[in-house]
Amino acid sequence: MGSEVVGASGVRIGVRIGGERDRPALVFVHGWAQSARVWDTQFADPALRERFRLIAPDLRGHGESEAPETGYDDPETWAADLAAVLDLAGGDAVVIGWSYGGLVIADYLRVHGTRGLAGVVFAGAITEIGRGRPGGKIGPAMVGALPAALSDDLDVALPALASLAKGMAHRPIPGALSQALLGASLAVPPAVRTALFRRDAGNADVLAAVDVPALVIHGTDDAVVDVTAGEYTAGKIAGASARWLRGVGHLPFVEAADEFDTTLRAFAEQALEER
Repeated sequence: MGSEVVGASGVRIGVRIGGERDRPALVFVHGWAQSARVWDTQFADPALRERFRLIAPDLRGHGESEAPETGYDDPETWAADLAAVLDLAGGDAVVIGWSYGGLVIADYLRVHGTRGLAGVVFAGAITEIGRGRPGGKIGPAMVGALPAALSDDLDVALPALASLAKGMAHRPIPGALSQALLGASLAVPPAVRTALFRRDAGNADVLAAVDVPALVIHGTDDAVVDVTAGEYTAGKIAGASARWLRGVGHLPFVEAADEFDTTLRAFAEQALEER
């Protein structure tokens, strides 16, 4: 089921909703040049659908959301967008950020703290961005795709984005999924793909202030976001739990879906009980 909320500056944010309406919410935040469709496996999981309300926004400039010209370099903007989604969730939610989605969560934490959050999960995520930022260290698949993946010239961008889509997984995944990842990237305007990288943000202080349960789950063979970025995040949040998935790449919720969903469900249930 699709819905929408109004984010910063009146921008319309598309939202995917599943599961049981009267249950506590899991809010899934996707990554750079992707969409809420990456969470298909979680939305199809009966155990998650029966226990939780599942909510997945499209980031501004992505998927079904509007693509304004500005705002992509402003943590206040990302924080307001996520706040609007959390208002839709109602009550405290467990929010899960994948890849760039982890940075969006960090933006929210910087502006709002842990208001409205029962717990936070960083899945193959960055929490910082900029040269030399350890919480934003990228792997060879992303390094190899930049800067060509930002180009507005299809002949330049297409090979880079195709290589990146192929490099996301370490374990075999269906070819249709790789093509869907590529399609989602191409659907994001080049100007938006570029703008998301036009930032420099360190968040050690933000992570140190987290006072709700936190989980870092990261594939040891992630070629897009280096596993050391996950280690950095886990080390900065007092009491954070960490799950390192051996032989898994940048798509832990697909490559190791059963383990990912089981781990997420157990974490979320415990976090919600502690509220």
